[in-house]
Amino acid sequence: MTVLKKEDIFKEFGKSKKDTGSAESQVALFSKRIDHLSNHLKTNAKDFNTEKSLVKMVGKRRNLLEYLKKTDIERYRDIIKKLGIRK
Repeated sequence: MTVLKKEDIFKEFGKSKKDTGSAESQVALFSKRIDHLSNHLKTNAKDFNTEKSLVKMVGKRRNLLEYLKKTDIERYRDIIKKLGIRK
């Protein structure tokens, strides 16, 4: 992922394009990377290292979402709606 794509993600979901630390921007970045790895695994089913990385990333995103849910439910609901993660 290029620096420009990351800055766009941080600008859209964070406070600024340099806001790499907020939970929303990290969840958004993990979501984009998870989508990319999922598409990769559809064509390369036996790539077990990528599969392991994908599982780790999903766990990290889940932990960040749980943190947001506990601390600020409105921010949690907003990021879920923007990314379309849950139904």
